[in-house]
Amino acid sequence: MGRGSHVLGVDSGGSGLRIAVARADGHGVGPSVTYASDEPVHTGPAGIDAAHLLSQLLPAADELRHETGADEFAACCVGAAGMGSLGDDLRARLPAALATAFGVRHLALAADAVTAYAGALDQRPGAVVAAGTGMIALGTDLTPAAGWRRADGWGHLLGDCGSGAWIGRAGLEAAMRAYDGRRGGSAALLARAEAMFGPVTELPGALYPRPDRPAALASFAPEVARCASEDPVAAGILCDAARHIADAAAAVCPPGSRGAVAYTGGLFRIGEPLLAPLREALADRLPDALLTEAAGSPLDGAVTIAAALAGNRLVLPTDPKLLQITRHVRG
Repeated sequence: MGRGSHVLGVDSGGSGLRIAVARADGHGVGPSVTYASDEPVHTGPAGIDAAHLLSQLLPAADELRHETGADEFAACCVGAAGMGSLGDDLRARLPAALATAFGVRHLALAADAVTAYAGALDQRPGAVVAAGTGMIALGTDLTPAAGWRRADGWGHLLGDCGSGAWIGRAGLEAAMRAYDGRRGGSAALLARAEAMFGPVTELPGALYPRPDRPAALASFAPEVARCASEDPVAAGILCDAARHIADAAAAVCPPGSRGAVAYTGGLFRIGEPLLAPLREALADRLPDALLTEAAGSPLDGAVTIAAALAGNRLVLPTDPKLLQITRHVRG
């Protein structure tokens, strides 16, 4: 299609790096060609390691560029987990690197919650809850004055309430109470925990030193869901998680909102054991809002933002931490 006819979208998270090339005109905005790696981008003292991201991104994007027949990319959006607090190295190095490699003049650097929002709702006002191992809610009415409203996303020690790690930890806590003979325990969850992790007396020593402790906790969330139909403790954990998620959604919804509240992320693959109480909780907290499944993924959102930026159609609020636009002029 020629010079400047395509855009580049990038989604970097804890499960790896995903890259897509799509048409810049926005027709069929879903990625036309994609690449995925299960190697997460490294973090270090300077935050997210720009050199490591570029070592994966540049050759993969160049291959995709040749596959699509693109010459240069009209715009690019890089969405990354931790962009807000750990993205200084990316902000310093990516604009020049992408301009040199692919002629990128317009670059959006976004938190992964923003690309999740764009993938879920495009550029419409509303709120999005993104939940996997962690949980964050983001909302906007699209006005620059109001900007973005954020709730939670503070990690498994300080928040992420209702997330996979939160549900898994609560399930394992109920298993330990059953083992001890304390009130509120669940024999069903104890059996699931021992089948998955071995003797629960050895679980603290195995779990606490793990660098991927949140992911290990989250791996038990599907077991909680499997027990929920017959175990009231497990069902209660999911009801509590649903209320936490609804509280986060309510905190970020534009005032008086009657728009959509979209959900996205791997946690929701556990299905009705969580979605049913979530619908009830949202009906109570946001009676005028419509709960809807996300239209697309965070990678779709990165492509959507890049295409909007290329066509001068971007209406999502900019923010120094959440969505920063860089225009690079080569000498």
